[in-house]
Amino acid sequence: MEEKSNYQAYQLSISDVITELKTDLETGLLSSQIPRRQKRYGPNQLPDQNSPSIFGMMLEQFNDFMVWVLIGAVLISGFLGQMDDAIAIIAIVILNAIMGFVQEYRAEKSLQALKKLAAPEATVLRDNKKQKISTDELVPGDILYLKQGDKIPADGRVIESNSLETNEASLTGESITVKKDSNRITAENAALGDRTNMVYMGTNVVKGRAKVVVIDIGLDTEMGQIADMLQNTEERQTPLQQRLDALGKWLVYICFLACAAVVGLGVIKGEPIYKMFLSGVSLAVAAIPEGLPAIVTLSLAIGVQRMIKRQAIVRKLPSVETLGCTTVICSDKTGTLTKNEMTIKKIYTDGKTYDLNSESLSAEGVRKSLQIGAICNNARLKRKSHGMFSQDSWEVMGDPTEGAFLLAARKAGMNKERLQQQFSQLKEVPFDSNRKRMSMIGQRNGKNTLYLKGAFDVIINRCSHYWEDGEVKRLTSKKLNHFKHRNEELSSQALRVLAVAVRKLPKNLDQERLEKYETDLVLVGLVGMMDPPRREAKRAIARCKRAGIKPIMVTGDHKNTAQAIADELNLLNRNDKVVTGSELQQMSEGEFRSKIDQIGVYARVTPEDKLRIVKTLKDRGEVVTMTGDGVNDAPAVKEADIGIAMGEQGTDVTQEASSLILADDNFRTIVAAVEEGRAIYDNIRKFIRYLLSCNIGEILTMFLASLFGFELPLIPIQILWVNLVTDGLPALALGVDPAAEDIMKRTPRPPNESIFAHGLRTRIISKGILIALSTLFTFILGLKISGGDLTEARTVAFNNLVMAQLFFVFSCRSEEYSIFEMNPFSNFYLVISVIISFGMQLVVLYFPGLKSIFETTSLHQGEWLLILVTAGSATILVEFFEGIINKISNKIRYISIENESIN
Repeated sequence: MEEKSNYQAYQLSISDVITELKTDLETGLLSSQIPRRQKRYGPNQLPDQNSPSIFGMMLEQFNDFMVWVLIGAVLISGFLGQMDDAIAIIAIVILNAIMGFVQEYRAEKSLQALKKLAAPEATVLRDNKKQKISTDELVPGDILYLKQGDKIPADGRVIESNSLETNEASLTGESITVKKDSNRITAENAALGDRTNMVYMGTNVVKGRAKVVVIDIGLDTEMGQIADMLQNTEERQTPLQQRLDALGKWLVYICFLACAAVVGLGVIKGEPIYKMFLSGVSLAVAAIPEGLPAIVTLSLAIGVQRMIKRQAIVRKLPSVETLGCTTVICSDKTGTLTKNEMTIKKIYTDGKTYDLNSESLSAEGVRKSLQIGAICNNARLKRKSHGMFSQDSWEVMGDPTEGAFLLAARKAGMNKERLQQQFSQLKEVPFDSNRKRMSMIGQRNGKNTLYLKGAFDVIINRCSHYWEDGEVKRLTSKKLNHFKHRNEELSSQALRVLAVAVRKLPKNLDQERLEKYETDLVLVGLVGMMDPPRREAKRAIARCKRAGIKPIMVTGDHKNTAQAIADELNLLNRNDKVVTGSELQQMSEGEFRSKIDQIGVYARVTPEDKLRIVKTLKDRGEVVTMTGDGVNDAPAVKEADIGIAMGEQGTDVTQEASSLILADDNFRTIVAAVEEGRAIYDNIRKFIRYLLSCNIGEILTMFLASLFGFELPLIPIQILWVNLVTDGLPALALGVDPAAEDIMKRTPRPPNESIFAHGLRTRIISKGILIALSTLFTFILGLKISGGDLTEARTVAFNNLVMAQLFFVFSCRSEEYSIFEMNPFSNFYLVISVIISFGMQLVVLYFPGLKSIFETTSLHQGEWLLILVTAGSATILVEFFEGIINKISNKIRYISIENESIN
């Protein structure tokens, strides 16, 4: 296959393009030419990726260090006869493998979804006759026929057109249809959306007909370039996956070393090797937090359920947490920051500019302008619900611009159907890209009236009068300039301006030449419309900024429109700039890297531009969230740390490449998802703090006892039971802890931040030491109280270890507030889980059948009092010192913030 054409077909004349491609407008290509071209250019297809087999993808899920450790734990548990523990661990391994497989399998479907955008058949001119062929057989130089409803099968240059309009939203992101013609474009490096003499693979013909010469096929097309980028985009581990991988390896090494030390010290002391081996293995199984992956998965799954309620659908579980690290959100404009519906904002009529609202709708000039727009209209409204009549209750069927007139007219109490029914006859002079106007001629009571709307520069030149103060007045040169200034004023506000006009017509019309009456018009008003920003998007952007996240608009729309929306949303910071795709392409990589922090809006960008923006931001150390809906967004969405696709307007390609789908296409939902991501990470830190503190406490209890020559305070089965009782329900309950109130007032975490940052390592170790010391203390005291009864002393230590961990779980709910400053019942699940765990502990103490298995004995009141005081004191002591440290830290942080604000 040859490289993409090195000439710009849109800049060449039709004859030059035909010469370049060695084809013929009259006969098309000859059959004898096709095989050579197919061999030279290849098939008109998007190639398959070299994807791994389903079996290979499944096996790959087990190729992970922590997974192998868990499998080892299964074997050890089985060896010890702890089959329940072994079954639980292997179930966790299989569940995680299945979830990883499903995620990878769905991601590999991205390119397949892209290929479905190609049309199955095409009508071409070959051997001087029209014929239908498979789109795979198209070659450059083919003369292609297009009509309304066709999906365009290749990139081509328009040769002839009749009112041709295409929808290129999947490539450019613009929802407005593009009017096409065959005129040569002389501008260099014209943006894709400005190449009005070109059509592109995967887009649709929404109106008219055309004759096109095929320029590029397959991977050489604009769609093909996107497919190639999508195929070659590298997927990286999320920050959560990286941190958990590192944590898992660190834990395993430490646990193995500590357990080996326990075994070695016991053997040196004279304990039987077999007994110490069983104790060491039991301690290893208990110390390795095999429940960690399950708790992380459950926490993420709970976050997913919360996010579904907030209109966000998660495709990849780890991405939920990664959202919390987000430092930059690159958002599309249309439909995400705006409503994706044209709305009339202002009308200049009767010598005034009216902001459209309930008060202005009663003005005579406004009503007259809307009446003209509603009569001269081919769109219709479809009611969405049975609620009250309102703009949000109706769906526009047809052109969005015409729909804007109908919605505004309905607000003013005018109905298109009723207006048009007032005429005994209604004739249309249709809109096309050359005329840039549309008119309706209606007859009522034997009198004819022309209603016309269209581009201002076209309409104004056909007007001889204007309407003001209820009168028709002569249009002087001074007044003409006045109207031109008003048009420029509205346009400068990023409004699309249409003019509306009327004219009284004679009774007998020339039915063959209705267009000739579109002169000597009376200008009634200038109507400015736009796709307005979502009201909630402004609040969401403000929340982003408070949370230290920079929102960036990346759109295919025009610069003025993008800047106007950004200004209305307060998106731009003081020194932020608006940069177009062509300006971006002129920047070197070094220049772009140095300026990227000062760019808040990118307009008229290409798919390559979007991908470059994401890559450069990531290279700068940012955690990038990228939204998109069209095919053009897919490579950037896949490259981003978090790719977000639109659920309502998004294409299959973008959704398959994404980590998250917005059901409501709303920027507010992205910010809500970020909040959930931060809350989930907080909860992950909570149960890591809890699990590791408890496990360190268990290891140190055994290690210190061996080191100082004591009998082992716990037997193997007791160690495993502690692991089951305390590492289960309470840790899971921490995963559903509600988000802190100030969570969206914090700055984002650095992507390379250790999971033990902000003193978590110190907290874990110090609490582990306290748990171990309190357990050894009760063990030694238990020996004295019982007169040397080892079983009773171990029972006291066994219960102290469990109770210390159950008390401690409440302390893990916050790193900033003490246990005394929080409502324990705000996490009802945690309270219930602790009660259940305590009940399970009582069963092994007082149920006769289990007492012999666990080698326990019933405890009297004095021993329970000792356990409660000792176990509780460890938590209270930690809370006291941590409370002091937190207050000092908060005071220092407050002073530093105040100093920064002063400077």
